[in-house]
Amino acid sequence: MDAPTRLVSAALLPQYEHHNLAAMERLATAAPFDVDVDAFLFLRHGQTNGNLHKVFQPEDIPLNENGLAQADRAAGMLDGEPVDQIYASPMVRAFQTAQAAARATGAALAPEEGLKERWFGDLVGTSSLNLDWGFDPPNGERLADFVTRIRETSARRLGESPRRRTMLVAHGGVLYALAFSLRAVIEPVFVENATPLRFTREAGRWIITPLGLSDSRLGASGV
Repeated sequence: MDAPTRLVSAALLPQYEHHNLAAMERLATAAPFDVDVDAFLFLRHGQTNGNLHKVFQPEDIPLNENGLAQADRAAGMLDGEPVDQIYASPMVRAFQTAQAAARATGAALAPEEGLKERWFGDLVGTSSLNLDWGFDPPNGERLADFVTRIRETSARRLGESPRRRTMLVAHGGVLYALAFSLRAVIEPVFVENATPLRFTREAGRWIITPLGLSDSRLGASGV
């Protein structure tokens, strides 16, 4: 099956074009990919000062006050949600968010190195306003290697036990790489900090649904 021209809604096109997400989409859809489950959860970390000030972030930057509140709100949306296992990026901002989710769900929590955000090398600490996903930064991770890492990690962790209800807690770049690989359409709200997402296979397609949000928050495509 040929990949769609863009796996984002119309509302996300400005960001898609400004940050050259097409480069990631091309790599993620170049070869078939799937995971051995019909549903799983994904949670991006809460806000950091790096997010707030638009800079490429180091591994050890923590959630700011707003990010901690966002993690707690996300945990509230997950209260009662059936989750058995959480795998989280060990980067501080993601693992703090995962700890809140684990408290709410009672799920086991384990760090997973393969879920780290793409490493931007010499760009860390500089402005990310003109982020170009297609650019391979000096002393950083090549985009092709990043996409391969996310595909391999997601397939391995989600496929460990198909009956186990699994959540991945990670980063915006990880979400893009995984969603593009599964050919799921992305809405702007999906990539907001600390928004719990349910990935579901429906009639052979992967659909992303945010938990605890009204339909009015979704874009014109209605997915």
